[in-house]
Amino acid sequence: MKISWRTIVLWTIPALVIGFFIWQGTFAQTQVNMGSNTASTRMSYGRFLDYLQADRVTSVDLYDNGRTAIVEAVDPELDNRVQKLRVDLPVNSPDLISHLREANINFDSHPPRNEGAVWGLLGNLLFPILLIVGLFFLFRRSSNVPGGPGQAMNFGKSKARFSMEAKTGILFDDVAGVDEAKEELQEVVTFLKKPERFTAVGARIPKGVLLVGPPGTGKTLLAKAIAGEAGVPFFSISGSEFVEMFVGVGASRVRDLFKKAKENAPCIIFIDEIDAVGRQRGAGIGGGNDEREQTLNQLLTEMDGFEGNSGIIIIAATNRPDVLDSALLRPGRFDRQVTVDAPDIKGRLSILNVHARDKKLSNEISLEAIARRTPGFTGADLANLLNEAAILTARRRKEAITMLEINDAVDRVVAGMEGTPLIDGKSKRLIAYHEVGHAIVGTLVKEHDPVQKVTLVPRGQARGLTWFMPDEEQGLISRSQILARITGALGGRAAEKVIFGDAEVTTGAGNDLQQVTGMARQMVTRYGMSDLGPMSLETQQSEVFLGRDLMTRSEYSDEIASRIDAQVRTIVEHCYEHACHMMRSHRVVIDRLVDLLIEKETIDGDEFRQIVAEYTDVPEKERFVPLV
Repeated sequence: MKISWRTIVLWTIPALVIGFFIWQGTFAQTQVNMGSNTASTRMSYGRFLDYLQADRVTSVDLYDNGRTAIVEAVDPELDNRVQKLRVDLPVNSPDLISHLREANINFDSHPPRNEGAVWGLLGNLLFPILLIVGLFFLFRRSSNVPGGPGQAMNFGKSKARFSMEAKTGILFDDVAGVDEAKEELQEVVTFLKKPERFTAVGARIPKGVLLVGPPGTGKTLLAKAIAGEAGVPFFSISGSEFVEMFVGVGASRVRDLFKKAKENAPCIIFIDEIDAVGRQRGAGIGGGNDEREQTLNQLLTEMDGFEGNSGIIIIAATNRPDVLDSALLRPGRFDRQVTVDAPDIKGRLSILNVHARDKKLSNEISLEAIARRTPGFTGADLANLLNEAAILTARRRKEAITMLEINDAVDRVVAGMEGTPLIDGKSKRLIAYHEVGHAIVGTLVKEHDPVQKVTLVPRGQARGLTWFMPDEEQGLISRSQILARITGALGGRAAEKVIFGDAEVTTGAGNDLQQVTGMARQMVTRYGMSDLGPMSLETQQSEVFLGRDLMTRSEYSDEIASRIDAQVRTIVEHCYEHACHMMRSHRVVIDRLVDLLIEKETIDGDEFRQIVAEYTDVPEKERFVPLV
């Protein structure tokens, strides 16, 4: 832990206070008592008067304003030796001085010493002073902590991180796979660095750029790259940091943020996850004018209000553009919407090249092969993939990452952690038939995606897995392809029924049946691929939130609903019968593949197709292979 000088001072102050009181109570009192105001024996006042009348008193020293006397007297019981005695004098003894003068006794009066008063005064003042100083340092230290006592009056201040020249360490060269978005944002940087190039032809600087895309595609990374490239003041804040439990705080923080931005213009404001404050406004359940709407209204005013905000570029990121308010998306506020989507194979290759810079890869590693095997992976997924491979390499005590670690990392990221392999038995054989059933359909149906591998190694909740290779650039899906996917998903249940009978059908196909029902229903209600005709009977359902419909309504009659159910049932039963027929027709090759799978636990796609080709014709599947 790093110890600062403030921490040392904070702990030193109470130590000094304690030490001062110990010293005052011990040493200072000792010094006061070490004077002449000491005596070994006490004497009563009456006996003192007797000694005085008997002329045994030689000298008297008065202390404490005449309340205490130190007497030197001759004691006959001690061979007339002179002894010092302490006498407590009464308050009212005015005749004592006259008696001493009459007896011609040497006496002296000692005024009270001021050292005790001085030390007492210092002690009484020092403790409050040190306490006040300690509290001052404590509040100064806690003022930097969000929500600390030093910020009791700073709720309305913006919590945005500010830097005059953002040194994020990230440039556009560190961002790959999103070339279109980079080009759009590079123009923003050029606007800030060389505005005369655009103002000469009448172009104005865009006021806002909205980055839209699924999670992990690099929206926040692009904002960091803009901050690193632009070289202008940069404010960064999350949308949720505007919201507080106190009314009006969000709007106040928006005002404070734009006030600081105007003082440092030209500059960039980056708002991450803007959907936290930019959701669509509406009356809602309990009436409007809530705290979130006030914050949004203030944000709209500051972005394109009466005063304007020349020189301020606002960059926002969200993965929920459908819930944003329409006023926020109009030109003049967010002039550009940049879509940051999942990368294609070229983008994945460039992303892998970036993340592989600090990785120790073996010579057998082909980044192109990894890019081909990971369709649908985002930039965050690919970074996590290489990191998992590096962790596996270190765990296995290897010097460099090999393809074995890459393949295991892909399986780990997609399907979950590897479980304990199943022991030989009825359950393992049933799972083997189930997975081979999926793979047989995927191999023999031309419209289905080819098999990548079949394995009995448990991962996550799955006891076995069949991997397929989807087409890279498959934007549109035909009816035959959907039917092929439904048949392939039902291949496992069909294999269980044909091989073991209805009584031995298991729950292993539960997830498959959910996918099958969903695809068949979409064919009927959304894509018009049934006897009901080309009609869209259901819209894509979205989450209900304030400002949208709270009540669901039926978009078709009960008669149409029953017909939809009948069409879904017909499609699923047709595909199920087709899958069962394939299981019966190819029982010999299925038995051989199951025995091999139980023995090896994993069969590669090429080996699987070679074995199937020995018994029947395997259709040639045309695949689009992009040029890298």
